[in-house]
Parts: sequence; C-alpha cells; structure tokens
Amino acid sequence: MYIVSKKIVILGSTGSVGTQCLEIIRNFPDDFSVLGLSAGKNFKLLKEQVQEFSPKYFFIENYDQNIEEAKKISLEEMVTLEDVDLVVMALSGSIGLVPVHEAVNSGKTIILANKESMVMAGKMLVEKAKLTGATILPVDSEPSAIWQCMMGERKNISKLILTASGGSLRNYSINELKNISPELVLKHPTWNMGAKITVDSATLLNKAFEVIESSNLFSVPLNNIDVLIHPESIVHSLVEFIDGNLKALLSIPDMRFPIQYAMFFPDRKANVELPECNLAELGSLNFSPVIPGKYPLFDMAMSIAQNNNSLMSVLVGADEAVVDLFINGKIKFLDMNYLIEKTIQSHQSIKNPSLEDIKNASEWGFNNVHQLIDI
Repeated sequence: MYIVSKKIVILGSTGSVGTQCLEIIRNFPDDFSVLGLSAGKNFKLLKEQVQEFSPKYFFIENYDQNIEEAKKISLEEMVTLEDVDLVVMALSGSIGLVPVHEAVNSGKTIILANKESMVMAGKMLVEKAKLTGATILPVDSEPSAIWQCMMGERKNISKLILTASGGSLRNYSINELKNISPELVLKHPTWNMGAKITVDSATLLNKAFEVIESSNLFSVPLNNIDVLIHPESIVHSLVEFIDGNLKALLSIPDMRFPIQYAMFFPDRKANVELPECNLAELGSLNFSPVIPGKYPLFDMAMSIAQNNNSLMSVLVGADEAVVDLFINGKIKFLDMNYLIEKTIQSHQSIKNPSLEDIKNASEWGFNNVHQLIDI
C-alpha cells in the first residue's frame, strides 16, 4: 500500500520534545518527510539531525555558521512554507509566539508544545485559527489527555481535571526550599523533560500554564478547571461530564505518547518502543488537592489569568528570566517568587493587548527581573 508521507517542520528540534519527535520519525520513516529543523544554541546536534533527516531548510538562532546540506531561512518562513503539512512548535518560552501566530495565519496544522504562546495570546490564536482553518493540537500530556477524553462529547462537559506530579520538591518544607540546589530541582521524580519545564513543574507554574492553555484551546472557563496532585503521573487528566461520569487517560509518563498521537492524528499507530501500562504492577494511584499557599506562583498565575490583559505576558517573560538565573546559580529558589511578584506589581497592565503589546510585555517582564537583580 502506498503511504503518503506528511511533510513536517520541527521548531526546537534539539530540545526534549523535538528530539522525541525525531525519534518517532525514525520509527516510522515512511510516514514523515522532514522539511525543516531549527535550534537555538545546539549547532552540533542540529547539524547531525540535518545530515540524518535531510531537510531542505534549517534555522539556528545564535550562530552564523552554515550547514551545507540545507538552506537557512527564518522561523517565520519555515512555518509558512506552502507544502508543510505539520508544524511542530517545540520551542520553549515566549520566542515561540510569533512563529505560532504566523503558522496560524497560514492555516497550518500545529503540534503545539509551546504552551507560553497559548498563555500569552491563546484567545487571539484560537479566534484566528477559526478564520484561517488552522488546527492546534496540544502535546503537553495533560492538555492532550483532555483533548482525547472529550473527543466527540464537547457539548456535555461539566469540568476538566488536570493532574500534576507536584514536581521534584513536593515533599519539601518552606525552610528546606531556602537553599535548595538547581541540581536537585532538576531531578523530576516521574518525567524526563527539559530544564525550564522541570523548574516550572517544581513551582507548579507549568501546571497553571496548562490550565490556561486548556481553557483557551477547549473553550472551558477557568472556574471549571481543577488541578489534583497525582504523584505517580499515570492519570494525565480527567473530564467530568454533566451526568457525573468521568473519563481519564492513563499511560506510563512518557512524552512520546502525546507527541505520537498528535503526529498521526486522527489515526493511532502501534509503537513497540512505547512502554505498556501494567496497573497490577503499579498498585495504588493517589490524588490530593493543591494546598493553597504551597505554590505561590501557581496561585499568582491563576489569579491574574482571570483578566484578558498583558499581565500573563509579563509573567511569562519574568519566569523565563528567573528560571535561567536560578539554573545558573545567580539567585535562590525562593527568590523566583519575590522577583516575579515585584515585576507583576510594577507593570501597568494593558487590556485586550495586541500581538505587539504581548511581545513587548513579555520582554518588559524579562528585563525588569534583571533590573531588580542589578539594584
């Protein structure tokens, strides 16, 4: 049988999600044709990927070096190429906003791992997608689980329930957090992820971002979305329907599950490389509510998300700054809460911000954190 391969570009191909996308393509070489790859700093790995997958195009942010096997083009050019079938947005942070916006404008099918774009401009992007015919498919495990559970029953939903592992510091007291090392924070108990998302998991800010992403993607009010701490990370999310029934999606915590689902959607594909979920071996599954005050950045994000203004963009930019400073040993873990709170308090919010307002607010949040450090 003749298989028509999907032409795919991957923005952020050297990161955690990007490399796992390419791993799936290795397993199914007849189903995908790589048209473009991009990276931020890892030129060596990007060059190896270009040599293996033979894309026509590449982009790297921080190097002027060339790769003979492909042509260098901008991210915006890459996502709007006429023959692209799938755009994988595996970039981390606010840098993904403009490429996501351009892909939506071009009516592309977008496999979205860049939750920051949905946090900063989710309503704008969803409305634009309705006009252009673009499709946004989430690959974060919890929004992906929501998407799969609500398939065919969107009108009958009562509530969404996202699960959170609680991160690497879930059992630590406030006193123990004062001098916690980046190395310890980056040791996530259940997931293998990139550095920034692992830190955001420890503060639970990542979960707040996923709540906001889910609200925007699935048109469910924030008040109808709950979060439960689930240390085993087996139940990825649940949907409660108007008759009281719940649907849940379960799997071993492995990002290749939601990535592969989005890449082959609307079909499913057997993959012997993915682990089976043996419930008998797992034993019990545990759930508990998020304790108010335990995760200040989660509480802050959920509070300001109620308003459609520029504060969420400031939060995204400020978070990028503090996480980088913490990972590099410039500030302590609890300093992140203080610096983000001070930055939020200093910002004059803009109601119904434009795309340019959103970009500027994120940059302002990032820069303001560094100004506070220099004071």
